Amino acid sequence: MNRNRLYKKAKTIIGDKTPLYKDCGIICGGACCKGDDGTGMLLFPGESTGLAVTEKDGVRLAVCKGKCDRCERPLSCMIFPFFPYLTKEGKIKVIPDIRGYAVCPLIRNYADARFDRGFLMRVKKVGRLLKEDEECRDFLYETSREIDMLTELMTTF
Repeated sequence: MNRNRLYKKAKTIIGDKTPLYKDCGIICGGACCKGDDGTGMLLFPGESTGLAVTEKDGVRLAVCKGKCDRCERPLSCMIFPFFPYLTKEGKIKVIPDIRGYAVCPLIRNYADARFDRGFLMRVKKVGRLLKEDEECRDFLYETSREIDMLTELMTTF
């Protein structure tokens, strides 16, 4: 499948669902939407967006200044603060993305939040869809191992 169609399908799956049953940006003042030239949301392989793009250590990031056309958001924005984690056995599970810990109060207070189960099911479905593309599968796997490493580091201290 063409990547543009792949990401369009993934974004259609997520639709207007959000992690909570209400706008989670109210809780933190939209902290995840306030990037600068050196920070942003990770772009999936070959993903394009209407936002400015920067590259840091070989990683492409979409940079948001606080306002965007929500239809043009990168997929990582739509699924934040979760990630379709690819296990070593090749299964997709949805996990809170520890990389958002500094920004997102939902990650810091994960046990207390009431997440929209429909949203989580859609993120899992997106993960299964992306897993069918070889480059996206590699990206999911590598990013999942990075999350493993960061989780281990955070639990060590």
